[in-house]
Amino acid sequence: MRYMSAAKGYLKKHSEALVKDVGIEPACALTGKSKATLGRYYSDHEEHADRFMPIDAVAKLEAAAPYPHVTAALAELQGISLSFSTRRRGANRKGGVNSDVIALSHRFAVLMAEYNQSIEDGVITVNEAKRLLKETVALQQVLIDIKLHLEEETA
Repeated sequence: MRYMSAAKGYLKKHSEALVKDVGIEPACALTGKSKATLGRYYSDHEEHADRFMPIDAVAKLEAAAPYPHVTAALAELQGISLSFSTRRRGANRKGGVNSDVIALSHRFAVLMAEYNQSIEDGVITVNEAKRLLKETVALQQVLIDIKLHLEEETA
């Protein structure tokens, strides 16, 4: 039970950070909620302990915010690690699945070239690991683009 109260406080703190990141006035405009209502979502007063921001409001605010505060908090509470990118859904996703597959092939080739270069001496240095990680994240983003394009085609 103690975990739940700690989780509630954690979510409330991140909800507050999200609203403050967007700005209270823009947050009200985006969500259609009043300042008082938004304040109740992150209030630590006992009477608001079980009030949380609706998921549609979180989605609207996180689309406007530079960082997905509540999504990150929810993931952390579940032991999930997210990789945050400043690239937004729909941005730089021209073309379709065919373009994505070409990009996937290119990113994979770059990753393998980096890997081959990194293991030439039998040791992967910190800098080499960072380059490999960067290429892996780029490859992951292409896979996400493929997934999103396929979802669009089946909708």
